[in-house]
Amino acid sequence: MTRGLRRVTAAGVAAALLAAMSGCGEDDDPYAVPDRFEDYCEEVAEQQTAIGQALESGGEATGLIRALPSFEALAEKAPDDIADDWEVVVERIDVLVGALEDAGVDPESYNRRKPPTGLDREQRDAIDAAAVALVSTTTAQAMSSVQQQARDVCKTPLLM
Repeated sequence: MTRGLRRVTAAGVAAALLAAMSGCGEDDDPYAVPDRFEDYCEEVAEQQTAIGQALESGGEATGLIRALPSFEALAEKAPDDIADDWEVVVERIDVLVGALEDAGVDPESYNRRKPPTGLDREQRDAIDAAAVALVSTTTAQAMSSVQQQARDVCKTPLLM
């Protein structure tokens, strides 16, 4: 290959690489939220205070129950890459809420060691199973993923 042809070829390759890189957002603001996440990130910012207040106002399970409406709103707007994790979080909390409601038990006052009178074994087992699922590694990983997504993509933590 001649030197002139090499220069033309090298220039063509360089131009193609520059065009490809500009299509990848290299020149974009690194702090800007990608358009496809904009609605979700707005919802993260909108729900931050409510989530923080819910989680601070009670124990782990009751705080999560109080945060459920915020989590549902976020799950509704979640991008595809995090939707499954939101589904796990919302479903696990919802199952516990259902078990408590079916047993007629107030989440605020429920004490597993001293269950309310009239609570039968089946109801206790359903509450226990839902609570165990809620604190499982699967749920913890899903919660970790949604928190990381909010920080990485939205540049905002889930709670303040």
